[in-house]
Amino acid sequence: MPNTKRTIAQCACGSVEFYVIGNPILGVACYCDDCQEGARQIEALPSASPVMCADGGTELLLFRKDRMEFLKGGELLRDHRIKDGSPTRRVVATCCNTALFLDFQKGHWFSVYRARFGDDAPPIQVRIQTKFKPNHDTILNDVPSYKTYPLRFVGKLMAARVAMLIGR
Repeated sequence: MPNTKRTIAQCACGSVEFYVIGNPILGVACYCDDCQEGARQIEALPSASPVMCADGGTELLLFRKDRMEFLKGGELLRDHRIKDGSPTRRVVATCCNTALFLDFQKGHWFSVYRARFGDDAPPIQVRIQTKFKPNHDTILNDVPSYKTYPLRFVGKLMAARVAMLIGR
């Protein structure tokens, strides 16, 4: 039987709210240069909540696109792109400039900022793209860390795609 647990996520002021169904595909802390630049741009918005962790990582929970639904505030969403034409959009709630999720538009998943789930947030399971991490010598060893995208990361994304295709 599929996992039908619904977890609520919201912006800092509560005007935008959505839920995801089931467990994330994977919980990651990403240190890539795009996540760092996107975080800097969003954090520079008036009254924006922090996006990056103190160590330069961005904590994300990856969910299938068919497992997310908005409850309220969809009209308050705005896309941010690091560069014009980028296939990745970072979606922000305009009411309080809270970063909500990343959408790699060519992919089948959303990367939701972990902080949006508050105390209900599942833990991260892996650190990726650590070759871009500031202060390389201070990588936490609480979860596996990889300089690039590990096979486990790619495998979990592909397994989620197959599950979507067969309707599971």
